[in-house]
Amino acid sequence: MTLLALERLTVRRGDCPVVDAVSLNIAQGECVGLIGPNGAGKTTLLRAALGLMAHEGRSSLTQMSAPERARHAAWMPQSREIAWPVTVETLIALGRIPHLPRGARPGAQDQRAIDAAIHRMGLEGFRHRTATQLSGGEQARVLIARALAQDTALLLADEPIAGLDPASQIATMQVFAGLAREGHAVLVSLHDLGLAARHCSRLLMMHAGKLIADGPPREVLTPENIEHGFGITGFWADTDHGPVFQPLEVTG
Repeated sequence: MTLLALERLTVRRGDCPVVDAVSLNIAQGECVGLIGPNGAGKTTLLRAALGLMAHEGRSSLTQMSAPERARHAAWMPQSREIAWPVTVETLIALGRIPHLPRGARPGAQDQRAIDAAIHRMGLEGFRHRTATQLSGGEQARVLIARALAQDTALLLADEPIAGLDPASQIATMQVFAGLAREGHAVLVSLHDLGLAARHCSRLLMMHAGKLIADGPPREVLTPENIEHGFGITGFWADTDHGPVFQPLEVTG
């Protein structure tokens, strides 16, 4: 089942296309890594797909009403500012708003979703702490949990593991891969190519606004692609612990 379809999605800055006629489908059960250098158009692609900025072409998400879209797709932007000194549990509970009638309070089903998100992100010990008093990495995990509590078919996340410690980065990618195995779909932009290789079932590589590669990690992270897309060399190995990819040198 297709959960996101883009057809020649284009975003222009003046006459220059920042995202240039990108077409792709994201299906149920996929954990898709969106990779590319800074300025490749990854954030713009995600925001345009959600209808958050003007674009040409078609996104299946923009065909939905705003309430329907909020129940179908959760969005995690790069910005991680928590403005209000509320408890972690209260902040995570905001993820349930799309599922509640106007003015209604969370019920038993909502609480189960909140509890499941807290458990997935290892935040049991933070439940009653004030979110604004947490470290930056801890706040990032809380915001990921808020998106998980939304319990949507599709999750779009823009660099969600940036700034997290290695254990939290790995744990978060394991959560995303687990969501895909459960039948959800995840589209996540990443700069860590090693984690993308290990935890994503598919990679989309962007360069200068164009989608230049799409497929399983081993087929995308080829020497030719990473030199063209990133200007680097890299090392790939299939090991007993799964695939390992390590960027090595700048090519020039």
